[in-house]
Amino acid sequence: MKVLLTTHQFFPDFSAGTEVLTRSVARQLIARGHQVRVLTAHPSSATLPEAQRCDAYEYEGIHVYRFHHAYTPMGGQTANITLGYDNRLAARYFASIVQQYQPDLVHFFHLNRLGTGLIEHATSIGLAAFMTPTDFWTICPTAQLMLGNGQACTGPSRHAGNCVKHFAQATQATGNGVLGTLAPWVPDAVADTLVRWTRAGVLPPYPHHHEVRAIGARLPTNVARLNQLRKIMAPNAPMRELLLRHGVQPEKVVECSFGVEDAPAPIQRPERPGGQPLRLGYIGTLAAHKGVHVLIDAFRALPVGRATLQIYGNPDELPDYATQLQQRAAGHPGINFCGVFPNAAIAQVLSQVDALVVPSLWQENTPLVLHSAQAARCAVVASDFAGISAVVAHNVNGLLFEPGNVDALKSQLNRLLTEPHLAQRLGSMARPPKSTAQYVDELLLHWSSC
Repeated sequence: MKVLLTTHQFFPDFSAGTEVLTRSVARQLIARGHQVRVLTAHPSSATLPEAQRCDAYEYEGIHVYRFHHAYTPMGGQTANITLGYDNRLAARYFASIVQQYQPDLVHFFHLNRLGTGLIEHATSIGLAAFMTPTDFWTICPTAQLMLGNGQACTGPSRHAGNCVKHFAQATQATGNGVLGTLAPWVPDAVADTLVRWTRAGVLPPYPHHHEVRAIGARLPTNVARLNQLRKIMAPNAPMRELLLRHGVQPEKVVECSFGVEDAPAPIQRPERPGGQPLRLGYIGTLAAHKGVHVLIDAFRALPVGRATLQIYGNPDELPDYATQLQQRAAGHPGINFCGVFPNAAIAQVLSQVDALVVPSLWQENTPLVLHSAQAARCAVVASDFAGISAVVAHNVNGLLFEPGNVDALKSQLNRLLTEPHLAQRLGSMARPPKSTAQYVDELLLHWSSC
């Protein structure tokens, strides 16, 4: 069988959860004798000519098609929002790939920078199309369901007026808009009316009206296209509920949790020797929404010498934030920035920490690193979001705390310091995740049933 997978970014330049999942599925399918290729987007220069935005390369025996994306006019489009979710140039590239490769099916893991127009093309020609939403991007323009002030968001309002307010505030934060100053004081219903009238052409053109129109069209466009898919494999119940609440047909969505590549066999973790420092670890993207700064602040409040903190992540991906973290940790002897490691080494890395900390500030959609920690029987301390608590039960196989609350995180870390055997007990209660092989078994079952 010939399979085409898509993701918003890919190895070797990007190696977060979605990329790892996509690569793992590709490897497993290839090992079973299937032919697999990957289409990815890639953030690139705004000055790159359109003719040079499509290329291809080989990565670990996988043929990768690459679309170089930028928020600049291309393919006859000018609205930046539209370029992110309905990119015509990317859709034309996809059509040419499908015509040349002739896949039997396409499975979308992420469509940011490529657009849901790929779904529309696939279904229009009868190509079997499926999707695993690895975050909230199909519903939320920022993919994070988080407001500009850091509070949780339930998703777009009726006409996405709250999304317009969010973007207006972001524009104001960069010094480019008066509307952003007023946005927090505008009721969502009023913002919804602005969007509705803008889309209907009732209002005369005003600054950024084309972006407002694009934001208003985003959710109904995406949902209509999601409903054209044969199946959507939601990784957990909260994701399924979100999709249904915003109009995705219930019969389209099935729950199918992620699998972990190279998951180690369950082991009995050795007890931490008495008197030895508690070893804490963070593994993931060094980005503000991941809350690494919250972890550093909480760790600094612990008694010096009682614990160590190993932070794994690529400092070059978001260098400004990485620099802020270095400055925040400066002078503390127990904090180490360890860079990145091959994904195949994750079990070894987890064997060297007593607890993994996941201090996210956004509503994570069950990050893969949680499954890896469970496979390694490593205790987890994590932000209490639905996508996380679907895997981590407080006081059972991990500890949960209020997202963004430094004192709450410090309190849970202190428990690991002061309660004998707690980390080992939590790790021993880990819920072993499915393997990538089991996950692919489920994908194949869903693919064949449609």
